[in-house]
Amino acid sequence: MSKKILIGGIAIIVLSLALYLVSGATAQPTRINWGEAVKKAQNGEFATIETNSNNHSIILVSKSDSSVRFASVYPAGKAKLDEILDKAGVTQDKFPQIENDVSNSPDRWRGMLLFVPIITMFALLFFYMRSRRESGGGLRTGRGPSGAMGFTRNSGKLIVPQRVGVTFQDVAGADEAKQELEEIVEFLKQPERFTKLGARIPKGVLLVGPPGTGKTLLAKAVAGEANVPFISISGSEFVEIYVGVGAARVRDLFERAKKMAPCIIFIDEVDAVGRKRGSRAGGGTEEREQTLNQILVEMDGFDSQTNVIVLAATNRADVLDPAFLRPGRFDRQVMVDNPDYMGRSQILKVHARSKPLDSGVDLERIAKQTPGFSGADLANLMNEAAILSARRNKTSIGLSELEEAIDRVVAGPERKSRIISEREKVITAYHEVGHALVAKLVKNVDPVQKISIVARGRMGGYTRVGAGDDRTLWTRSQLEDFMAFALGGHAAEELMFGEVTTGPSNDIERVTSIARSMV
Repeated sequence: MSKKILIGGIAIIVLSLALYLVSGATAQPTRINWGEAVKKAQNGEFATIETNSNNHSIILVSKSDSSVRFASVYPAGKAKLDEILDKAGVTQDKFPQIENDVSNSPDRWRGMLLFVPIITMFALLFFYMRSRRESGGGLRTGRGPSGAMGFTRNSGKLIVPQRVGVTFQDVAGADEAKQELEEIVEFLKQPERFTKLGARIPKGVLLVGPPGTGKTLLAKAVAGEANVPFISISGSEFVEIYVGVGAARVRDLFERAKKMAPCIIFIDEVDAVGRKRGSRAGGGTEEREQTLNQILVEMDGFDSQTNVIVLAATNRADVLDPAFLRPGRFDRQVMVDNPDYMGRSQILKVHARSKPLDSGVDLERIAKQTPGFSGADLANLMNEAAILSARRNKTSIGLSELEEAIDRVVAGPERKSRIISEREKVITAYHEVGHALVAKLVKNVDPVQKISIVARGRMGGYTRVGAGDDRTLWTRSQLEDFMAFALGGHAAEELMFGEVTTGPSNDIERVTSIARSMV
């Protein structure tokens, strides 16, 4: 609802109430009986008498002050008021002017003022409800049946094809996932190509992978390539404390999608609503489980909608309900993992399109130094490098800014203002050199890229290794060498100073985690 309408409505209500109060304070006549009215008329106190023949009521206006008014009732009968006053002995020189059947009396106007705020409030409520309904056709879905104030309406964001702005060209480092999703695009563009062979496109596609690997980006790319409406919603937006609201929102979501078919529904963090049933207190009547049941029915049920495709994303596929993953619902799972060396290089090139780079920048070198980085980490790396270049008043991004950005993403910004004693600096230096020496002596640790004794984040210093091969499988000797590398700083402190500090605490945690995983 427009702010101007709201402000105007409030102003009308306030003005009406003010006029009502003022009119009540100034225009209320004093009640007197007919005998007192005749005596005052005989004394010539009245200038005007306003009559109402329906109920024989009269308003007597004082001659000395028009704001002084009296109300009374003259005797009922066939005689007129002027005849009654003449018989009562009111002489002609004191006879007041009579105004018959005055309909616009202050009392009547004052009564009408009470209706103005009520009508205005209903009008404001009407405009508010209409604006809520109209907002469902813009960036919000859900014009279906809803409760008070659209309580049961889903809050999914509708992105029309012209506003998606993402295609497969904007996605890199996930070639296998893109290939799987290209079939969805082909079906939405040319469904008859599949249906004439009796093929059925998967109703649901589940994107599984660690955070930041581009699951949401892939879903948007599917909508952008297929040129169809795209409804995005989070799994947590279905769940409410009131039983039945989540299920109503699911029904409203699918009803909207069917009206816009062909359409894509994207449910992010679907594990918030799709967890295994029966694993929580409350049994089958619990709101979250009712919402999940409604999703299962909408995706399967008796109404087979082949032109509405559900994409969902999660990094916790192990907690999902088995019925959620069975064929006919989410019958295809696409793994979106952290990119390898080539994938990281492609992702860096995508994010470097709109950024000026120095001629000597080699993005493949940066890709080798960032093993384990997700797509979101690499996007953040390029952004941090651009910010650093701007701080240094440079017109382009150089290799030094990119390498500095790696350190910022891994360990945080430098804490140059932190006061460190000379002894702590020496201990930190020996600690980090201990890591570097062990990395050089063992066979299965990648070459050392950088040693720093400048505090970053919670670290007093750190040694970064990289530029090796990406690993998916680890041997026992590799894990043992890495544990030796992690404990190199601890050993250096003990050899040089005869005791250790709290510095290696994080190293010990990492070694303990690796040892437990090996067991």
